[in-house]
Amino acid sequence: MKAEILQHIKVAMIITIAYLLTGCKSSNQSNAEKISPIEFPKGMVQVAVYYFPNWGPIWESEWKVIKIAKPKFEGHQQPKVPLWGYTDENDPQAMEQKINAAVDCGIDAFIFDWYYFDEDFSSEVDPIPGHWDGPKYLYKALESGYLHATNNDKIKFALMWCNHDMGKVKGAIKPETFESLTDYVINKYFKHPSYWKIDGCPYFSIWQINKLIETYGGDSIKTAEAIELFRNKVKAAGFPDLNLNVMLPGLSTGNINNTIEKLKINSTTTYHFLGHVNFPDFPSLEYSKVADSYYKSVGYGGGINGLSKPAKSISVPYYINVAMGWDSSPRCGDDPDWMTKRDYPFGAVLVNNTPYLFKKALAQAKVLTVLKPEKDRIITINSWNEWGEGSYLEPDSINGMEYLEAIKAVFGSSMNE
Repeated sequence: MKAEILQHIKVAMIITIAYLLTGCKSSNQSNAEKISPIEFPKGMVQVAVYYFPNWGPIWESEWKVIKIAKPKFEGHQQPKVPLWGYTDENDPQAMEQKINAAVDCGIDAFIFDWYYFDEDFSSEVDPIPGHWDGPKYLYKALESGYLHATNNDKIKFALMWCNHDMGKVKGAIKPETFESLTDYVINKYFKHPSYWKIDGCPYFSIWQINKLIETYGGDSIKTAEAIELFRNKVKAAGFPDLNLNVMLPGLSTGNINNTIEKLKINSTTTYHFLGHVNFPDFPSLEYSKVADSYYKSVGYGGGINGLSKPAKSISVPYYINVAMGWDSSPRCGDDPDWMTKRDYPFGAVLVNNTPYLFKKALAQAKVLTVLKPEKDRIITINSWNEWGEGSYLEPDSINGMEYLEAIKAVFGSSMNE
């Protein structure tokens, strides 16, 4: 035990010295990174960060998987160790720490991954029924943590409805379930003073709009009628309208603009920019290559899942996405066939995703975003805490607060003047 304590002290001293010598840059950055300044314009941009809600008590959350994760190839950095410890996000005090850190670094909103299905499937698909409350799944971080945090007036929140399949649980819900969902979000969330609005309209995002169309038997007219009913309820609740956002990959089949027009979709974005890039490299991908390919697709097309054409060809605003990393290998466990499988979560890991290169990607996003009308100057970031997918802003034992500091440098108050 004494030897372990001395080792921790030694590592802390090394990190502190490196921090002082490099001007807050990561110790694993190259000399070229240290001396190459990153330029970007000033200007107001709203920063919305996805929040994945599965980090409650260790025994009932994904923390237990993160703790035992192992490297899958030479140089693979696992396990990831949270600097704040394995905190319980369902505790309002733990959520207050997250909110304070996010606000200090220039983040405007958390977009919570939000799950709502036909019924309580906990007995069939989840060995820990505490994750469920009727049709809701993984709801406690929002309803027990954020909504009871004493400082939740400092940061906005919104929902991204994760309507994908989960084994026996189907994302294409019954029409009556969708109607109850709309009633619930309006009364429980939209009316909260901290709910995120664009031009006064509550922002509500859908992971797979194609699944909602499937809910109505593939009939886009019936889907449009259901969405219009949703809008009318929002207006009746005292709001100007609904800002309906959809994830671009979930919209990518068929003519995108036709679907946008029929369903009166207001905006589009992406959950993780890797989803628009087609690289065969395995088991690792260079972060800079992925970021560069994504921005090329945004500007000129040539990407996949909705970015075969430039983003400007989409008839509604597209909010640029920036991801911090990608490594879903903890969810693979000890599967001996990890190197031969390719379906999720088996896949390549983003490497060399240094805070410097993340900051560079943020700067690129800002350059493109400040050119837009003021109400459309929004970017999304993956993510606050996707520890199970290796994309998180929360501080870890290697980089500390540096990813958050990168956001602060590009989007903090002094950069928005």
